[in-house]
Amino acid sequence: MTEINQHQVIKDEIREAVQSGSDVHHKIKTITLNALTKRQLDMENIKNVAEAVSHGITEGVATQSEHAKEAFGHAASALDDALAVAAEASKLAIEEAASRVSEYSHHDLSGANNDLQGLEGMFLDTLEKAAKGGSQLVADLVGDFVDHARQSGTAVGKQTLTALEALRELPHWGKEAVVSGTVAATVTLAQIGSGILSGIAESLQSSHPKK
Repeated sequence: MTEINQHQVIKDEIREAVQSGSDVHHKIKTITLNALTKRQLDMENIKNVAEAVSHGITEGVATQSEHAKEAFGHAASALDDALAVAAEASKLAIEEAASRVSEYSHHDLSGANNDLQGLEGMFLDTLEKAAKGGSQLVADLVGDFVDHARQSGTAVGKQTLTALEALRELPHWGKEAVVSGTVAATVTLAQIGSGILSGIAESLQSSHPKK
């Protein structure tokens, strides 16, 4: 499936989940996590999925009236929670890579660290962009959510802070950690993260009560 087709499929699934009005949070979190595990867990993949989910949310909410605020709240928090899970998986991948210093450079690990640090900002920016050109109702809902999130924090932001604190405790990786090819190492790090995320997603899915 091409990236454009994948984007459309995710957006359609999210829109339908919002419009269903039933178990919205779980549905959107599950769709998002499944989409993230389709490819490697790197910043490009996370951003692309977040954009598709955000557009699906805003399109779905635009068709609501009486329950629009509630639907958006469930949907936005589901995306937030899914990104927090991705942040945890990224942290675990960095920890694993840091334990294999012969295969990774300081640059590789620092780059992954920086990507992790930018997740909350990417989440809020993506929601704002998705709301542009939409209805006033959607713009107001997104605006209120983002304003509150910037003041009170988000799930992904809190998880990122926890992750970064934990990573600071790692033994310092020295200059002797040299790789034969930076691109190859980066891909491997993204693959590690994807595998970890798949495991977490399966665990969450199995623990959710059937309805």
